[in-house]
Amino acid sequence: MDPELLWAQPERPRLGRPPTHSRAAITAEAVAIADTEGIAAVTMRAIATRIGAGTMSLYSYVPNKETLLELMVDQVSGEHRIPPEPSGDWRADLRQLAHEQRAMMRSHPWLAAALPSRQTFGPHTLAVLEYALGLLGSAGVEAGARLETFSVLTGFVASHVTYELAHEQATEAAGRAAGELDAAQARYLGAIAATGRYPRLTEAMTPDTRHPAPAPQAVFDRLLDRMINGLTAGA
Repeated sequence: MDPELLWAQPERPRLGRPPTHSRAAITAEAVAIADTEGIAAVTMRAIATRIGAGTMSLYSYVPNKETLLELMVDQVSGEHRIPPEPSGDWRADLRQLAHEQRAMMRSHPWLAAALPSRQTFGPHTLAVLEYALGLLGSAGVEAGARLETFSVLTGFVASHVTYELAHEQATEAAGRAAGELDAAQARYLGAIAATGRYPRLTEAMTPDTRHPAPAPQAVFDRLLDRMINGLTAGA
C-alpha cells in the first residue's frame, strides 16, 4: 500500500461526468456494515447493494479491502473529540483521551482487532497522534519514546475493550443476568483461597477479586491510572 497515493491523492481524477459516489460515502457504508454485522461482512458486493451501485464500479474508488480498512480506521478516528488546546493537566488529558478511545472502540467493536493490521496513518489519525504526543511531551516523556508510549497506551485500551466485549458476549450467550457470572467467579476464587493451597494467589487477591466485579468503568479507570503511572514513571 502506497500511503502517498492513498492520502495525498485520495480521489483519482476523472474525465467526463462527475463521479457518482465517493470514497467517504463508501467508507461510511463499510463502517455501518462492520458495526452491525462484523468486519467479515464488509465486502464490495455488500457495500454496492447498500448504495445501489455495481460491485465492480466501486473498485475505481477503493482498489481492495486492505485500503478500505485503512479508510475505515481513519474515518472513525475522526470521532475523537480533541480539544483546541490541552487543559494544562496532562494526566487528566491522557485519561480523557483513553476514555475517548474506549468509547470509540466500543461503538465500533471491529476496531480493536483492526488496529494491528493498520499500515499507515490518515489525517484523522495523525490529528489524534499529534495531540497525544504533545501530552506525553508535557508529561516529560522523551521525544524518541513518545510514539511507543502512546502505542502501548492504545494497545492497553484495545486489549481491555476486547476483553469487555468478549465478557459481555459470553454472559449473554450463557443466558445469565448481568453480574451473575462475576458473582460465581468470585465465590469460586473465595473457595480456592480458603483451601490454603495457593498462598501467593490468595495474597494477590484484592477485595474486588473476592467479591462480584465492580462496574466496568471503575475497573478501566483503575487499570488506566496504573498504565499512565507506569508509562510516565521517571519522565
